[in-house]
Amino acid sequence: MKFLPKDPVAGVVDTEEKGRRNVVFENTNADQLKRKSVRGGAVTLISQGLKFVLTTGSTMILARLLTPEDFGLQGMVLALTGAVGLFSDIGLSMATVQREVITHEQTSTLFWINVALGAALATLVAILAPVLVDFYHEPRLFWMTIASAATFLINGIAVQHSALLVREMRFMTLAKIQISSLTVSSIVGIAMAALGYGFWALIGGMVAAPMVTVIGMWFAVRWIPGMPRRGYGLRSALHFGGTMTLNSLIIYLGYNVEKILLGRFCGAAALGFYGKAYSLVNLPTTQLHSSIYTVAFPAFSRLQADTQRLCRSFLQVYSAVVSLSIPVTICCMVFAEELIRIALGPKWSASVPIFRLLGPTVLAFGMINPFGWFLISTGRVVRSFKMSLVIAPSVILGIMLGLHFGPKGVALAYSAVMMLLTFPIIAWAVHGTGITWENLWNVTKQPVFSGLIAGAAGLAFKIALGGKLPVLASVSLGLGITLGIYAWMLLFVMGQLPLYMDLLGHLFQRFRVKRDDVAV
Repeated sequence: MKFLPKDPVAGVVDTEEKGRRNVVFENTNADQLKRKSVRGGAVTLISQGLKFVLTTGSTMILARLLTPEDFGLQGMVLALTGAVGLFSDIGLSMATVQREVITHEQTSTLFWINVALGAALATLVAILAPVLVDFYHEPRLFWMTIASAATFLINGIAVQHSALLVREMRFMTLAKIQISSLTVSSIVGIAMAALGYGFWALIGGMVAAPMVTVIGMWFAVRWIPGMPRRGYGLRSALHFGGTMTLNSLIIYLGYNVEKILLGRFCGAAALGFYGKAYSLVNLPTTQLHSSIYTVAFPAFSRLQADTQRLCRSFLQVYSAVVSLSIPVTICCMVFAEELIRIALGPKWSASVPIFRLLGPTVLAFGMINPFGWFLISTGRVVRSFKMSLVIAPSVILGIMLGLHFGPKGVALAYSAVMMLLTFPIIAWAVHGTGITWENLWNVTKQPVFSGLIAGAAGLAFKIALGGKLPVLASVSLGLGITLGIYAWMLLFVMGQLPLYMDLLGHLFQRFRVKRDDVAV
């Protein structure tokens, strides 16, 4: 079967050259790429908003049906499966997107590599189940781990299909699949919890998600992999993917070792309180970064040869990420009690100080993560890897120092280390790229000043009316005032309205072009 894209603007065509099928990445002019990126960004942001609503809704229900211990047990399993899962892709999906030219044979070989890795990792996780039981002294983890191992084999079947969707910038299709997967996963988890299955509800939802994803990917991508072959120029892709995987593993350990240590030394309940606070405070960040990265990575990859356009595009993306990270940070820190009470319920009050202390990490990740996308998309994976070698040990050391004080000590240490690392890491990342500190300040000073004013207003509201209103009314008014003042300051006082109107203009222009093409 020929590999034919549904959207010619994606720049992927099928050619025959010396008997070999080649998938070539065509050049896209600046206006086309900007319109496509803006439209893709809008679609992805909307889909991430829907995913945020679904995730938040299911979390609110599951938190009331299950116990902190149930979530703690799942967290113990995720500590293993999350680390092992980094090898299920080994960066090959990124290699598929990042390469300027990719052939049918190369993609097919990468597909079978991912399938083989999925099967091997599923076996490895099953073998490590007894080790996990001994480490945490928790026999219930054995069958939970065995069941979770199936996700690796399932995910391996969909890796390259997902990468091809991203490469073609078919973000609408990708969004539909992701939302369908999350919806089914939430329904399965909630139904099992309501029927009294306890922690198995979390495992059931986790296994259901990749099954729906695989079905959706294979229906959406009309490409059937051929047999694996050698000698098709995959060495560079494997090198790129291997470096990316090692980089991801180091970062994963740095950002997740506290969950392993808390589960081992403080128990499942303590891990449950910390893990749920951590997942909630990172939920907006994860959704935001995932949506922007999905669009930015292929766009940056196409602009590698044009330094000026690349830097200009990056600064626009960076401004958007920081602008959205600041109000999230403020709201998490100011309205921690109300947000936890509404999202999780009264039995999760121990998560409130943890949630508040983790708030600054939202801003830290918002300032650091876009540079990772920039470096990887431009082939600077070695520098990104070296930065990981600095970040991970620093975070682990801080966590070990805070572990003596329990979950709150770990949260404080985590935030402190990330904030201290932010500016040195940025300085390292921009070196030799053409991006200057002046550029960064020019695109971030407006949201910074707007955030200071909005944060002060939100805090003043809480001090003045804290405890005098019902929880839902208090948080609704507080968030409305804080976010409203932030938007007013950023768009009107700081003069950023034309920038966002320009982005909306490109979005509507792209939709109009699509509609006219259909009419013709």
